[in-house]
Amino acid sequence: MPLWKVYHPVGAFTAEDKKALAKRVTDVYASVPLPKFYVVFIFEEVAKDSCFVGGEPHNRFIRFKIDQIARTVPGPVLREWWIRTLDTVIAPFVKDGGYDWEVSIDETPCDLWSLQGELAPPFESVAEKRWVKENKASPYTLAEKLPVNLILAPGVADR
Repeated sequence: MPLWKVYHPVGAFTAEDKKALAKRVTDVYASVPLPKFYVVFIFEEVAKDSCFVGGEPHNRFIRFKIDQIARTVPGPVLREWWIRTLDTVIAPFVKDGGYDWEVSIDETPCDLWSLQGELAPPFESVAEKRWVKENKASPYTLAEKLPVNLILAPGVADR
């Protein structure tokens, strides 16, 4: 899952802003595709004079801390593209409001994560495709752990 923790000044976001931001970011992850229910947002208000940047109070600062578990982003070019994509998505909610912001992503091992007692199915597996379609976690079989497009040997196709 991507877990987004958003630390922001009191009143920085309305309830509608929070919903719109969460939806826009969820749509980006869904385009990967990931099941939408993987994306979790927690908005944490920070009281005035409780955020410091460079040792000085900063009451117009928003910090996005993201834990990505379902996928890792390989290589420097894709990592830069992903950060820039996320910055573009969140900019209307922060830049246009006159806030400074920071984004960081931690990638943690997928095998140390469960949803409703189920381990996340493998990437591009039959089970993962079903989870995307149903938008919920559910038990799956060993056969559903196989890729949707299973190829057993290099160079063998159309059998």
